[in-house]
Amino acid sequence: MLKPKLIVTALVAGLLFSCGEDPVPKPKGYLRLEYPAPDYQNTDVKLPFTFDKNRLAERIGSIKADSANNIYGVDINYPSLKGTIYLTYKNVRSKEQLLDFIKDAQNMTQKHVIKADEIIEQPYINKEDRVYGMFYEVGGNAASQSQFYVTDSTSHFINGSLYFYAKPNYDSIYPAAAYLKNDIKHLMESLRWKD
Repeated sequence: MLKPKLIVTALVAGLLFSCGEDPVPKPKGYLRLEYPAPDYQNTDVKLPFTFDKNRLAERIGSIKADSANNIYGVDINYPSLKGTIYLTYKNVRSKEQLLDFIKDAQNMTQKHVIKADEIIEQPYINKEDRVYGMFYEVGGNAASQSQFYVTDSTSHFINGSLYFYAKPNYDSIYPAAAYLKNDIKHLMESLRWKD
């Protein structure tokens, strides 16, 4: 008879000690990335224009030149964000050529339509400094999250694109893409032609 008392005691003890709060699932965790406030400095590289660059961009990559055609390429690298803004400067020789450059820039953006959820166009006009252009914000898993072009409408043309060193996953790169979108807009606003 000792065994049933022992079993009952063990069950009662088990019930007393197992009572407690009901288990609650952990709340969802959210990725929180904070970047420093932008600190811009004027960058005067050996090109026909100047612009402000965020100090977070550790360096400007080498300037690639095709001086026969007055075409220059500049890379603004953001190693901590794993991204680069690629700029291409082209000297404009005729109105027809300028229209071709604009059409090429627009077509480059439209190539992202396949993967993009949306493409938002934002015109930019600065009559005082003769800087006119368009900024494209590309939403979704497209290869480039931002594209733009600027011109003085007579002799200068620049187009630019933002790319990350990772497979496009919009949810993952969104914080960095939003941060660099503001840098691109500041670049457009601070751009000045040297002539």
